Amino acid sequence: MKQSTSIKVKTIINVSLLSLSSLCYAQKSSVVTFKNELAIEKKNELIVLKRAFLEAKLGKVPASKYVVFANENKQPILAQYDDLNGDGKWDEIVLLQSFVANQVKSFKISVSDRPATIKALVRANVRHRRKNADDTFGDILDKDVVKGTQPATDFSKQPLPPFLTEGPAWENDKVGFRVYFDTRNAKDIWGKTTTQMVLNEVGLDTANNYHKQADWGMDVLKVGKSLGAGSLALTFKNASGKDTLVRLGDNNFEEVQYVKISNGPLRAVFKLKYKNWKIAKHLAPVQVEEVISIWGGQYFYESSVSLKNAPKGAVLTTGIVNLHSKNSYEIDSNKITGLYTYDQQSENHDNLGMAILIPKSSLVSFGQTPNAGTGILNTYTVNLKLINGKTSFRFYAGWEKSEEFFKNKEGFEEYLKQEMKLMESSLK
Repeated sequence: MKQSTSIKVKTIINVSLLSLSSLCYAQKSSVVTFKNELAIEKKNELIVLKRAFLEAKLGKVPASKYVVFANENKQPILAQYDDLNGDGKWDEIVLLQSFVANQVKSFKISVSDRPATIKALVRANVRHRRKNADDTFGDILDKDVVKGTQPATDFSKQPLPPFLTEGPAWENDKVGFRVYFDTRNAKDIWGKTTTQMVLNEVGLDTANNYHKQADWGMDVLKVGKSLGAGSLALTFKNASGKDTLVRLGDNNFEEVQYVKISNGPLRAVFKLKYKNWKIAKHLAPVQVEEVISIWGGQYFYESSVSLKNAPKGAVLTTGIVNLHSKNSYEIDSNKITGLYTYDQQSENHDNLGMAILIPKSSLVSFGQTPNAGTGILNTYTVNLKLINGKTSFRFYAGWEKSEEFFKNKEGFEEYLKQEMKLMESSLK
């Protein structure tokens, strides 16, 4: 069983995994119980149940079958079935549930021919679309490959970029993000004032400037040459033994592959695979895989990064743009640490808080780039340990137009402290 904090919970169940007939499947059922051990509410808690865990309780589930959920009042529970490896068979089932303080919830689970019939409110979305020759945008793509030499769009010469909003965008009912599919390879923020999924259409009409506030929200961040909203870089020793910071971008990787893994209604997940990141002439190219997830009710996305061939001692560097912020602030709890900014730093000249939260065990250091003379500028940095080439972080964005408690620094900081408590205590 995997919770939203990526903490694995061992469950030992003695169940005989015998082949069952169709009739037995119709009769087979079990119960899964969850407990919120905190004395505070857990809103929109992501529950991820792996096929192996469910089959330990129900027996082997055929590829064509589904596991369905019902609450204690026998009402069906909305579930999302995600095929992570593309083999046509679901690997995980996702639930999104809220728990009051110390609440226990039990769900009856059983095998069915089809998912439960529930009218689903879409709360997470990811999309990537290419421009057609006639200046329309094509269908939403499941896969795409873009060269690392792809230039940034010069809007003084062409009104539309080659990709809708310049690259893949992802959102939930609270906030949205995008990544530029060009040599900048930076992440940006969509501030939202609607719970609706809007990023399939934003940017289609050049008459509607998404840098200006609309009914749905706006692009709230200026990225420049920074690491924006959690872009990736590597800190390592160069041939002279000096610490060197290199962005994943600036025409230093061969290509990036986009793969949509799942797309709502509860969670959206996609993968970016970077081929042959050339960080230095004397070092072998690094292979990078970033899996980005977002789910309903949250003001963050979660990034899980894997590197192959990273130099010994290298650390992953991510960060927060500081073009319009005067200070950064460190924040700690028992097991979680992070860095945040809060200032009038939105493109709307109003208040925006940004933060990166990570497990304390992942932290190498916090820092700051120069504001001139280097390839990465205007960034407060977070340096993370690579354990077996892997690390992860959450990037938060709190725009004052999205939520009342984001209108001042104290409200944003209190929100982050609450988030850290929730991250420390997964459901049991």
